[in-house]
Amino acid sequence: MKKIFNIILVVACLPFFWACETERDNPVALTPDSFVLNTPKYVSGVYDLQNTESIELTTTQPDYGFTAATTYRVQIATQKSFENFVELPTHFNSAKMDVSAKEIALALVELLGATDEADFPKDAFPVYVRLSAELSDGSHKVLSNIVELPRVKSYFALDPMVMPENMYLIGNITDWSWDTATEMVPVWGSEGKFWAVQYLGKSGDDNAQFKFNTTKERNGTEFGFNQATVSQESITLAELSANDDGNFIVGKPGWYIVVVTTTINGRDYEYAIDLFEPQVYLVGDVIGGVWGAGDTNLFTVPDISLGADAEFVSPTFTGASTDGGVRASIVLPGHEWWHTEFMVFGNELIYRGNGDDQERVAGSPGQKLHINFTKKTGKLE
Repeated sequence: MKKIFNIILVVACLPFFWACETERDNPVALTPDSFVLNTPKYVSGVYDLQNTESIELTTTQPDYGFTAATTYRVQIATQKSFENFVELPTHFNSAKMDVSAKEIALALVELLGATDEADFPKDAFPVYVRLSAELSDGSHKVLSNIVELPRVKSYFALDPMVMPENMYLIGNITDWSWDTATEMVPVWGSEGKFWAVQYLGKSGDDNAQFKFNTTKERNGTEFGFNQATVSQESITLAELSANDDGNFIVGKPGWYIVVVTTTINGRDYEYAIDLFEPQVYLVGDVIGGVWGAGDTNLFTVPDISLGADAEFVSPTFTGASTDGGVRASIVLPGHEWWHTEFMVFGNELIYRGNGDDQERVAGSPGQKLHINFTKKTGKLE
């Protein structure tokens, strides 16, 4: 009888044990009201942001009801109310954080609205810090207490200048639409340098007009003839000038290779514009082993009367692609031919740009390579 009673008791308790195991396996996270950001041990001193790498912050994990992977983000303000604050870009997964002094300095420039060094405080001033915490899935976000750093000596910090990753050409030849603007091609191994085989013929009764931007929008950073250095050779070749809006005007309609070279001078970008004859080359074993520029491997340039959608056509392949593929390129002064290489895959024109060596496309004697630079298409036939 006693054994039967014990069995009944065990069976009755099974749901309880199962519930306990389930709770341990699938804990329910609590959302605490706050958590503690500790006061830094050197808070009584001066934090000189220009002469230190980082500021150490420590915290205790929010009480989520269990130990959980937590993401911490640092928020900075110049007023204790935190009415305006900046969240620093670096996040942390540890309760001990070495917070970048440069990131804090950049945040303070933004918070104070400083536009130059003269606007920025020379003396130390109070800075307020708090943390936000959340679980690794972004849920259960909670804020810490606020800690005052009474004396922070900062400086007019600026983000580093970096070369543009993109360049776009827009004009009446693209209907002045950013949707149809020409995306220029990076020159391999040369940051800030871009090129395009571009139709600069007439648009209706008007000669071609164009300008550039590093973003595909009108945002005030566009530049034209008056904001760039234009080589005299290019001015002569295309009879370039500027209109009242500062756009480039092409006096001699035609196809051109357009090149933009970017340099950084202090806090400013400077642009140099070069235009070249539209010389496109078939390269490799299919054209007698010519690697680079030559008279025998030039594509035929379409007549300007055919408009922007006309095709460039290569010489007839004289050999098989024993190296594994057909190759094509333009050649820029000071660069190897493969720095500006491209090829047709299927019917799509794809540029090497800053990428790795391209896959090979096989060719046979008697074929030609056709390329439409405007539509970014092509074919071998």
